[in-house]
Amino acid sequence: MKKNLISLLFLLTVINIFGQTSVFNDAVSNKVLKPIKKVPLDEASILIYDYDGSLFSYDLESEQIGWTVKATDSFTEMCANMVTLHDGVVYVPFINGEIFAIDNQTGDVFWKSRLSNSTDQIILKNQTPIINNGKLYITAQNGNLYALNIKDGSLAWSYKLESTNNDIPVLYFNNKIFAQSASSLYSFDANTGKVLNQKSFDVPMYGKPVTDGENIFIANEKDVLYALSPDKLDILWQFKFDENQFNVKERIFCKDKKIYFAAQGTTVSTLYAVDSKTGTQIWKRDFNDDNIEYITEDSDNIWGYTRKKKLFQIDITNGEIAFELKLTTMPISNIEFPVDDTIFYYCDAGLIKFDLNTKDEDMYYMRTSLKDDVYSAYLKIIRQ
Repeated sequence: MKKNLISLLFLLTVINIFGQTSVFNDAVSNKVLKPIKKVPLDEASILIYDYDGSLFSYDLESEQIGWTVKATDSFTEMCANMVTLHDGVVYVPFINGEIFAIDNQTGDVFWKSRLSNSTDQIILKNQTPIINNGKLYITAQNGNLYALNIKDGSLAWSYKLESTNNDIPVLYFNNKIFAQSASSLYSFDANTGKVLNQKSFDVPMYGKPVTDGENIFIANEKDVLYALSPDKLDILWQFKFDENQFNVKERIFCKDKKIYFAAQGTTVSTLYAVDSKTGTQIWKRDFNDDNIEYITEDSDNIWGYTRKKKLFQIDITNGEIAFELKLTTMPISNIEFPVDDTIFYYCDAGLIKFDLNTKDEDMYYMRTSLKDDVYSAYLKIIRQ
């Protein structure tokens, strides 16, 4: 009897320990340092989320750093996330699970939140804080989708997703949150977190969901782009890529009822333009023996770069190449457009200002040290 009692107590202790661990990993804490408020924009500056995990404001006129903010603790130097600017407040996620709300002018912190208390894992990866209707939405590597109140960083609601590998930003549309996880696409009520629909697929949905203002579009990790109704997630059409192509991830956007996305490939990487109503291909542009790493849109042109340092500009209407050049520096960030005839991107050495007329790669800000294992960086010009 005594032996059985000891075994039962041991079992209850183990259950209690693991139960506490689960709660510990999913715990959300927040601390308000000052009341949040709308802040005027420091339009002479650019936000640089450096690949060592530090975020700083850099004055483009004086070429000086205005302020710097870092995570409270982090077991490795890594950026791996993007920032969002809303009403002059910078919302920045750190890999350790912290999220700060920061004054864009001074770098003062309004509030800090922390998703999970783990100190030796990556909690937030490849995340852009999605802000709408007073809430911030983000998915984490502990398997949760979180909605935080932007006034103080407190938890509004959360949901345990199918997979812990959640490194694709969510989509806000029609007061719903659309999030992929493993082989499912979910829709949630944005206010309450109630699950409205869950659509299962045969292949993991490892792509960023986007919308044309009517329907939802998402690619799986292989070779299919789906068009789905936003209310019931019914499949409206599907588009299959060329043979041996896959992995769209975040290389996708919508404009004027068209979807533009880049698929990587074993021999050819292709940029596609597809009609969002019918799923009909409008044009495509192949990159042979290379892979497209990044795309964005500006002034009816698609800009991007490849794994082999090729910078390109493509006419969005017909897919014709307007500009193409092999760079000497390798971009590791998004592309920003400060003024006509120049672009900004970040490389392992610092901030590059590229002159489209002279083709010069000017080092606008130089880091004091270089790292070999660079993952990513992020840029955000502060402007309306």
